[in-house]
Amino acid sequence: MTTQYVDPNAFLMGGGIPSAKFETIGTTVSGPITEQPKVDQQTDIDTGKPLFWDDGRPRQQLVVTVQTDLRDPAIEDDDGLRRFYIKFKMQDAVREAVRKARSKGLEIGGVLSITYVADDEAKTRGKNPAKLYSAVYTPPSAAQANDFLNGGQPAPAAPQAPQQYAPPAAPPAPQAAPAPAPAAAPAGVDAGALQAALASLSPEQRAALKL
Repeated sequence: MTTQYVDPNAFLMGGGIPSAKFETIGTTVSGPITEQPKVDQQTDIDTGKPLFWDDGRPRQQLVVTVQTDLRDPAIEDDDGLRRFYIKFKMQDAVREAVRKARSKGLEIGGVLSITYVADDEAKTRGKNPAKLYSAVYTPPSAAQANDFLNGGQPAPAAPQAPQQYAPPAAPPAPQAAPAPAPAAAPAGVDAGALQAALASLSPEQRAALKL
């Protein structure tokens, strides 16, 4: 047995989201989907009792909530939310709209527009003819979906990697001072003999001569 869906907030507050009304031909109700669509069991419009098919299976309907621009003065604090109870001819129209949009189904943030376009031929005397509908569905893009789920706030920017800096170049190594060239031998003095004489000097003698 299928359990009828009850909005927990509506149960708590003693109210609920009003259904979309299609009282005259040409009426359009449109808006972005605000919550995940739910499958619910149909109920009798007069008694509120769940409806079943002749074989005992529950009659199902798709419940879709959209945010519209509608404001009904008779509804206190009307926030514009409306619910589509999609079944029968409306279900055919919405299914075709989803196919044309090349989508797998209705998604949060997608925009669903339903228009009451005509009446079907009356099949039972004394009963109102079924209403005929057209529908248009626009799936949400990734940006639209993120913007909607974030309450209109832009998505946080991705963190940037810290800027890389090249390490400072090492200072050039100090170059060794060139060795002083050996003093030239005075004229008339043998250079080899002079070098030998200098080499035989003691450190004290070399210091005294400032060599």
